[in-house]
Amino acid sequence: MTTPPYLQKTDRVAVISTAKRTEPHEIEEALATLKSWGLEPVIGANAFATDGFLAGTDEQRTADLQQMLDDTSIKAIFFTKGGYGTLRIIDSIDFTAFKQNPKWLIGYSDITLLHSHIHNFGIQTLHAVMLQGYAKSSPESSESIRKVVFGESLNYQFPVDEHNRGEGEEVKGTLVGGNLSMLYATIGSESEMDTNGKILFIEDIDEYLYHYDRMLVSLKRAGKLANLKALVVGALIDIKESTIPFGRDAYQITLEQTAQYSYPVYFNFPAGHTPDNRALIMGGTIMITEDSDSVKIKFE
Repeated sequence: MTTPPYLQKTDRVAVISTAKRTEPHEIEEALATLKSWGLEPVIGANAFATDGFLAGTDEQRTADLQQMLDDTSIKAIFFTKGGYGTLRIIDSIDFTAFKQNPKWLIGYSDITLLHSHIHNFGIQTLHAVMLQGYAKSSPESSESIRKVVFGESLNYQFPVDEHNRGEGEEVKGTLVGGNLSMLYATIGSESEMDTNGKILFIEDIDEYLYHYDRMLVSLKRAGKLANLKALVVGALIDIKESTIPFGRDAYQITLEQTAQYSYPVYFNFPAGHTPDNRALIMGGTIMITEDSDSVKIKFE
């Protein structure tokens, strides 16, 4: 996998919106953080545009993303907010210049579409809190972004969950994944992610338990769960019961839908729609080890 060039102080970085509408005040703290790192934020012409729920028309959002992908003076792209909208424009984007001059794309949730699409080019991206979230997130969330984009080492340690499967195993592989709803939405398209022989990360928010089950079943039917090295489950927030109880919680659903496979499953990694949203290098090689107390993830 190709690692985009690391940033240096004074680098120009893009600030754009490809999904839900964003107000300027929502990213003030994030812009201050980027400037404190020595970076020069360049706000897209349509970053604060409005078209109903969306941050401007499809054409406006496409124009900003295309411009920032093509501009060689822009060294990374930071997205303001998720929600929905990137799926509407992905097929209008020309990635030719980006493939020749890769740069870090930084976001999560709806931006999972770009992680998935770009993974198929053999280029790494960064699953991490978006600008709107800096004011609400843990200091570690934004600090983990800084470490990655400036080329510092990245290691995590988090508590063992009682539902984990595969205690004591050591796993090494390429990390892929992101928001489960978006991975589900890419099946059968050019953006569909190759998970074969890789470590899959998933997270989601505001779904019913039977929706969560349906998405995992769909990934399984598409062959996305069959040959993993491991499954890492991040934050599952507000996964709700339906009027008629589904009869299984999210842990049980996950283990049930992967029961036929022998790989380890790790729960509650601090990433996703949670204040503690640690950066993950999609396409990066990681080593996972677990002992009786903690799970350790090291990016190589």
